[in-house]
Amino acid sequence: MVAGDTQQTEVPVARPRNTPARVAAWAAALGAGLIVAIVLAPMFWLMYGGFYTVFMFLCGLVAIPAGHLGRRRGKRLGGRDRGVALLAIVTGWLLILCALVLVLAYVGLVAGLGVLVDSAS
Repeated sequence: MVAGDTQQTEVPVARPRNTPARVAAWAAALGAGLIVAIVLAPMFWLMYGGFYTVFMFLCGLVAIPAGHLGRRRGKRLGGRDRGVALLAIVTGWLLILCALVLVLAYVGLVAGLGVLVDSAS
């Protein structure tokens, strides 16, 4: 450095985070993980189907409103994480749909077994 030369260093400014979008993304990822767990280990679904289904439904219920909040906040932050929030909204609705289908499948399984047991006696 030469005398009289002043060098200014810029301090990095922390950009505000889009926390609702991140919460929505994590909830959607957890719910999608539950779907993968049901597909990979269907025996656990038969034993603990109620817990899987309730947690999947709750993940969808968290992902949808948090995703909408994340979209709104992303608009104020110049588009940060808006796509992630939209993906979480879509995944949340799919999680709720899958949870309802699983409830119908579980009820059908129990009803079918009841009919088989009743007709055998």
